[in-house]
Amino acid sequence: MARGFETIRDGVTAFAMLALIWLIAAKLNDKPDTVHAGQFHAADGDSLTIGAERMRLKGIDAPELNQICERGGRRWACGREAKETLQGLVAGRDTRCGGAERDQYDRLLVVCRSGGIDLNGEMVARGMAVSYGNYEREEERARAERAGLWAGTFERPRDVRDHEHRQSGFEDARRLVRQVTGWQ
Repeated sequence: MARGFETIRDGVTAFAMLALIWLIAAKLNDKPDTVHAGQFHAADGDSLTIGAERMRLKGIDAPELNQICERGGRRWACGREAKETLQGLVAGRDTRCGGAERDQYDRLLVVCRSGGIDLNGEMVARGMAVSYGNYEREEERARAERAGLWAGTFERPRDVRDHEHRQSGFEDARRLVRQVTGWQ
């Protein structure tokens, strides 16, 4: 009986030590948010700059700046409209954007707020961006109201980027073949 108790005690002690090590490691990796306030500039529908800092709105994906969508049987510059919408949202004096993580392009991943409103979610709710994991309720509302992108047809921004990447790869290959063969 005493041996069984010792085994349990040793297991609980080992678990407690692992939990303590995990908590210490989490605390060491816990970086405070970098917060920016001031005059923001929308680079597109999900990217901002302030001074030299480049930021990407976390949890959303807006149309590419040159992306064209369809609504009411007509083409419209949904990428440009998304940028204009974001610029309007961040124009408020009390806009603050904060985050601690960076993406593959070294942009700070941020959530922006103004007047108590989560601007990332507002872009999705207005149909000017799709949810990228964090704003499903807002996307459902935009779909139901046929707001913005949901008023017609559009390609998901990720698909547009993938297509452009493939196209640029084909162009690079064609250029290389022309250089090597001398074909025009």
